[in-house]
Amino acid sequence: MKKNRLIPVLLLKNGFLVQSKSFCRYQNLGDPITAVKRLSDWASDELIYLDISQDDSYDTRREDHGHPNRSKFIDIIRDVSHNCFMPITVGGRIKTIEDIRTRLANGADKVCINTQPLLTPEFVSLAASKFGSQCIVVSVDVKLKEGKYVVMAHGGKVETAYHPVEWAKKVESLGAGEILLNSIDRDGMRSGYDIEMLSQVSDSVRIPVIAMGGVGEWEHFAEALEKTKVDAVAAANIFHYFDQSVFVAKKYLFEKNLNVRPPSLIHSGHGGVILK
Repeated sequence: MKKNRLIPVLLLKNGFLVQSKSFCRYQNLGDPITAVKRLSDWASDELIYLDISQDDSYDTRREDHGHPNRSKFIDIIRDVSHNCFMPITVGGRIKTIEDIRTRLANGADKVCINTQPLLTPEFVSLAASKFGSQCIVVSVDVKLKEGKYVVMAHGGKVETAYHPVEWAKKVESLGAGEILLNSIDRDGMRSGYDIEMLSQVSDSVRIPVIAMGGVGEWEHFAEALEKTKVDAVAAANIFHYFDQSVFVAKKYLFEKNLNVRPPSLIHSGHGGVILK
């Protein structure tokens, strides 16, 4: 049986690693490469790396201009791939087939696309036909509006007409290989995943669904794996709070007899023996 994955998510805003809360408040954590080395040494199953810098095609009043501590995001991807010994999914500001090609050529194993498919759904089909469905992850950001789930675009700023189940089915039919399902309301709140939303979407599609948004303790990972059909559990902020957090989280899930890879001792790519 395929193992459930535990996936750290790193958020990059204007070249700096940040923590996020409700898609609108951010705390600077510093250098993104240091975090990648640490997570790689902890032998995470995968890594999702998202550039959440303000989209200049949407808001022309932006204060940032590129990535102040790096010349280009592509340079950061290249650095990350050189320091990473696990599959990397890269997302953010992907609008063209060439954007995908460039990210894959510079070390990404998969790309995560969000707003462009909502503007042009055929973009998913085109990307899947050129690079293979296994490379295409569609990120679905969801917010509760008057008691109903609504898919949001442009970094959670623009409401769409889609319910997440409807949109998940559509991107699956268009050739997406995975769905990253994120609750905007739970982002950074540490109150746990939106289990109802995860259940609705993971029950409706055959492709893997990655849960994201709201993890504040290891039990939240277990709850999603026990109560829904998600294939992977992901989180951002919690992995910055605890030393060897990926190992500790895996140990917790493994000891609860969940279908995850067991923690073990491995040789670090940066010298010495570390815990997995």
